[in-house]
Amino acid sequence: MLLAIVAAFAANEVWRMLGVLLSARLDEDSALFAWVRMVATALVAGLVAKLVLSPTGGFALAPLWLRLASVAAGGAVYGVTRRSLALGVGAAEITLIAGMAILGT
Repeated sequence: MLLAIVAAFAANEVWRMLGVLLSARLDEDSALFAWVRMVATALVAGLVAKLVLSPTGGFALAPLWLRLASVAAGGAVYGVTRRSLALGVGAAEITLIAGMAILGT
């Protein structure tokens, strides 16, 4: 068991150190990084859309209007609080949980 943990750590640590060494030479304002940020944003937006429009599990118990309202509340708080992701996500969660509690579901 210990050998498996050490081997997994070593294999991961090699890539982590390589990333640290190579990242010192990268320009954050380059076109490549702008593209990577756009792709990452699109993936997150697609995931959120999928979760909101076709949820599974307990999240599917919330009506569509409540799911959309929680996304809107999170987006509004994110915009008002100088782009604080934690506060935006927290506001969306609070809106959804409060709405579910009011509906009794």
